[in-house]
Amino acid sequence: MNTTTRIPETPRILTTTVGSYPVPDWLAALPSEQAVVDATRVIIDTQRQAGIDLPTDGELYRFDVNHPDTNGMIDYFIRPMAGIDDTVGRSDAEAFRGKEEMDFRRKPAGVVRGPLGEGSLNLLEDCLRAGSVAGGAFKFTVTSPYMLSRTLLDRHYGDFEALTMALADVLADQVRGLPCPCLQVDEANIPGNPEDGPLAAKAMNRVLDAFNGEKAVHFCFGNYGGQTIQKGSWKALLDFLNSLHTDHLVLELAHRPESDLEALAGIDPRIALGVGVVDIKVNPVESPDEVARRIERAEKAAGEGRVRWVHPDCGMWMLKRTVADRKLETLVKGRNQYLGIA
Repeated sequence: MNTTTRIPETPRILTTTVGSYPVPDWLAALPSEQAVVDATRVIIDTQRQAGIDLPTDGELYRFDVNHPDTNGMIDYFIRPMAGIDDTVGRSDAEAFRGKEEMDFRRKPAGVVRGPLGEGSLNLLEDCLRAGSVAGGAFKFTVTSPYMLSRTLLDRHYGDFEALTMALADVLADQVRGLPCPCLQVDEANIPGNPEDGPLAAKAMNRVLDAFNGEKAVHFCFGNYGGQTIQKGSWKALLDFLNSLHTDHLVLELAHRPESDLEALAGIDPRIALGVGVVDIKVNPVESPDEVARRIERAEKAAGEGRVRWVHPDCGMWMLKRTVADRKLETLVKGRNQYLGIA
């Protein structure tokens, strides 16, 4: 790998973003392939100018004006797959409404009517597009198979585990050989369903094992229109987290109670910690002092040297760009203040 595309080795705590960035107004007003490329270039450069060590592409490759609720986190992956029908009839919608754990969705993302396959899903093309304008190392993101399976109505497999693992196989084939130094798998549903930890880990590990590079897994308690939708705690997920084949975790912590910090000490030392120190569910911008204090508390709870990454709690897609950009700047300033970087 070219040295310009390697993840920086210093400072000892690196800054990154979780994935999404507010869609520029001009892209929403006049969307086109070239506009997506131009917007991706702007978003990556905005992060680099703020001092972010490992930016993301803003996940603009998922942008769809008809599916704004989760910034394409679900529909982008589901709709192109073979075996999934996005035409949802009355009986389908009524059956899906019986799934209590998904009561924040009015209807399923799709109906599984046959064996799953890649269809027209092409993550390689989207990763290459981002890499062509990245100007250095960047992180590419993919939604976890467990989270995707939760949003579907299964009319084919008749077994939740079989469906989840079929999704994992499709995604594993998609991430194999992706030209990026870091792949992040995103999961926002398991924190509210810890009993499914073994299945979720099995499916996510199948995807992680297919990628050759730095592996990250992001967890939050939901970011649906900027709102938390899952209840739970990090302590209840320790066994699950420790079973993941990941190099580092990307955890929501700024919007979480202080008690959640206590769980950090129980995470396997082989897994580096990424801690959320910027709250993206509120508009007020943290001060560098506040960010530095959050890093200090996390290191005190986890042990000195355990924290390798700091970042916002989740994607920033629902914030105004002026707010998002200021939060990025204060993230870097707070990290620098904590480490004594001039």
